[in-house]
Amino acid sequence: MTTNRTELSRTELADLLTGAAHNISGVLTAEYPTPAARSYLHPVLGALAAGPRVAGELTDRLEDFLDEPLPATPAGLFALASYAAALGWLTESLGELTDAVDRICTQVGIPAAPPDPALAPLLAEKDGTAEAGFGFSVLELAAIRAAAETAGLTSSEYVQVLSQSLLAAARITNACMEIASGLAEDAAYVLGEAGGHLRIGEGPDSLPTLVRTLLTRMEAAR
Repeated sequence: MTTNRTELSRTELADLLTGAAHNISGVLTAEYPTPAARSYLHPVLGALAAGPRVAGELTDRLEDFLDEPLPATPAGLFALASYAAALGWLTESLGELTDAVDRICTQVGIPAAPPDPALAPLLAEKDGTAEAGFGFSVLELAAIRAAAETAGLTSSEYVQVLSQSLLAAARITNACMEIASGLAEDAAYVLGEAGGHLRIGEGPDSLPTLVRTLLTRMEAAR
């Protein structure tokens, strides 16, 4: 049903982008109780649990934003492009995170799989345990052995899946930080140009930060 309402002011548009940046940043601080038997997933479970909820909330807000009247001013179109780019990037990053976690879960379900050769300098296998002198202290090795035993894995397998979990966490962290930073920059631009003229359509520098970043990534991937 169409409702009668005025288009958002520049302050409201900036608040929309700032709020989205805050919500996306919150993905990185979300906590989720991790069972001891799945401790290798601790680095990613918070983002994995909070990410879809945040994406859903941002999608609902975008639908409200697109409700009548549709954005028609340069500021409105600028904010819409920034917001849509952020949501698309977040959704893609969460998909990559989910795929990474799926691969880890599949891997731990096949304990006979050979360890990653890249871990050889860190771990030496002997009867399924890690020996000291390969990158870990005695206390660290003891902690790894205990966590691995609880998870039903060898020490080498545990370090392998934990390293994959940490890598996936680093990737979603980098993505969320870049998205949130871009939204904040675009919000400041919308608000700062309140008394001037948004340079929409006057060259690539006039595009929202996130749109420019995505275009650069697409160009680099060719």
